[in-house]
Amino acid sequence: MDHERIGPYNIIRKIGSGGMGTVYLGSHEETGNEAAVKVLPSSMSREAGFVHRFTREISVLSEVSNPHIVRLLDSGVDNEIYYYAMEYVDGETLTQRLRREKRLAWADVIEVSLQICTALKAAHDAGIVHRDLKPGNLLITKDGQIKLADFGVAQVFAGSKLTVTGGIVGTAEFMSPEQAKGQRATKQSDLYSLGAVMYVMLTGRPPFVGRTTLDLIHKHQYGQFDRPRTIVPDIPSWLDDIVCQLLSKNPDDRFPDAFVVSRQLQTVMKKVILSQDAPTIDSSNQQSEAMGATVTTGPDAQGVGPTLMRDLVRAEIERPDARHPLATALDNTWVLVAALAAIIIGGYFWFASRATAPEQMFEAGVELLQEPEGAAWLKAKDEYFLPLQENHASEWKDRITPYLEQIAAYEFRRQLTRRRGNSMEDGDAAYEPMRLLKMAIEYRSLGDLTRARQTLNALVVLLESNTEYEPISQLVTRELRTLDGHKQTTAFVQSMLDNAAQYQQQGQTERARDIWRSLVTVYGADTLLTEQIDRARQLLRSTQPATETSPPAS
Repeated sequence: MDHERIGPYNIIRKIGSGGMGTVYLGSHEETGNEAAVKVLPSSMSREAGFVHRFTREISVLSEVSNPHIVRLLDSGVDNEIYYYAMEYVDGETLTQRLRREKRLAWADVIEVSLQICTALKAAHDAGIVHRDLKPGNLLITKDGQIKLADFGVAQVFAGSKLTVTGGIVGTAEFMSPEQAKGQRATKQSDLYSLGAVMYVMLTGRPPFVGRTTLDLIHKHQYGQFDRPRTIVPDIPSWLDDIVCQLLSKNPDDRFPDAFVVSRQLQTVMKKVILSQDAPTIDSSNQQSEAMGATVTTGPDAQGVGPTLMRDLVRAEIERPDARHPLATALDNTWVLVAALAAIIIGGYFWFASRATAPEQMFEAGVELLQEPEGAAWLKAKDEYFLPLQENHASEWKDRITPYLEQIAAYEFRRQLTRRRGNSMEDGDAAYEPMRLLKMAIEYRSLGDLTRARQTLNALVVLLESNTEYEPISQLVTRELRTLDGHKQTTAFVQSMLDNAAQYQQQGQTERARDIWRSLVTVYGADTLLTEQIDRARQLLRSTQPATETSPPAS
C-alpha cells in the first residue's frame, strides 16, 4: 500500500521495494529536503523478528559515518508504521549500470572498488559486517560517487543476539563460502563479496552461476571459477591476482582488511604505467579512455592523465625496429619447421595430461559420491581422492578431506555391521568402547542426536591420553565431526524453511513452494531431517494449486 505521508515526510513517489521494506522519495515538511524513506510493511510490523531486524538496520546506520555509506537522517514510528529516512541518492545502482554497459573497463573497476573499500573499512572499524555486499546495494551518484546501502542483514561484532551461527544470510551470487555453510560472517566475508562484485564488473557475469540457490551455495563452497583474465584478456595480471585472492575459499587466504585491498588496488595503476608493455594492455577506445581516468581515493593515489598515456603509446609505436637475434633466427625455414613440430608434440602431451587434470579427478569423485553407499564410494576414494591427496596435497587437501572423512565413516559403519561381536571377544579391552561407539552411531541413525553426542563426548573423556585406544579415539572424533556437520545441515534447512515462510507471508507463495520442493528433493531421504522435511511436504500439500491433481512430493 502506498502512502501520502510518513512521519514528517510528504511522499512524492515510490523508488523501489525489497524483502525488508519499501523505499519512497519523500520531502521534509519543514526543510523541503528530499530523503529516501524506507518503510517496514504492515504485514511485517506485527512480527517481532522483522521489527528487530529493521531497527537493527537503523542502529547500524547510526553508528557508521562515511561519504561512501548512505547517511541516516531520521527514524520513528507513525501509526504503527516503522520507518527511517536516509539521504536520497539521485543516480542508479551498480546493477543498473552493468545492465546498460554489460561490463566496466578495468580502470573504472579500480575506481569503484577503491570507494567500496573505503566504505567497508569504515563499517569494519565500527564493528559492523555488511553480509550482503552486491551490485544492487551499491548506489552511484551522477558524479560517479559510490554509496553503500542496505545494512538490513548486517552483523555487529559485539552484539550477542547478532552473532548466532547456523543461518544463511546474504545473496547467493555474492555469498562467501563460510556464509554458505551457515557459519558466522567476518570482515573477510565482506572481502569475498567484494571480490565477487569486482568479478562481475570486470567480466559481466558473477564468478559462479547456477540454476538454483542450492546449486550456487554448493559452488561457492567447492566450485572453481574461471580467472577473470581468461574471460577478458585485457585485464592486468595484478588486478586479476587481487580478485582471485579475494575469492579464496579459506578466509585466512584473503587480504587481512579492506585498507590493504585498497593499497593493492592503488599499486595496480602505478604498475601498469611503469610497465614497458603498458600501451598493449588495452586497445579499444573505451579502455584507452579508462586509462585516462584519475583515481583520487586515498592519500597516496596517483592520477593517470591522458597526456602521459598518449606519450607512452607514442613511445611504443616509435620504438626503433632493431633486429633482435631471435628475429634473425626465425627467418630460417628449418628453425620454423622444428618449432612447429615442437608445438604439435607439446600440444599433444598437454591435451593428454588435461584428461586427468586434478579438477576433473575431483569432479569425478564427487559424482561417484552421489550414488548410494558402496563400491562407488570406495572407487571415488581409491581412484580419485587419494591420488589427489598424494600428488596435490597442498592445493586439494581442504577440498577432499570432508569427502574422505565421509567415506571413512561409511567404511567404519560397514566394519561394525560385519563384526557383530564375532571377531572381538567380550573380554577384549577394546570391546566395551567399540560397543559404546556403535551404540552412539545407532542413536544418530535413529535421530536421537542428544544421546549420540553425550555418548561420544563421554568416550572422548574415557579414552583421552590412552595410546592403546588411539584408533578408536580417532573414530569417535570422526563421528563427532559428522554430528557437527549434521547440525549445520539442520540449521541450513531450518533457515530455508524460515525464508519460505517469509515469502508466503509476502504473498509470494510460488517462491515459497519452490523452496519447499527443493528441500524435499535434496533431503527427502535423510532420516535425521524427518521433522523438517515432513513440514515442507505438509506446506506443499496445503498450498497446492487447484490445477495440480497429484501431490508435488511424496
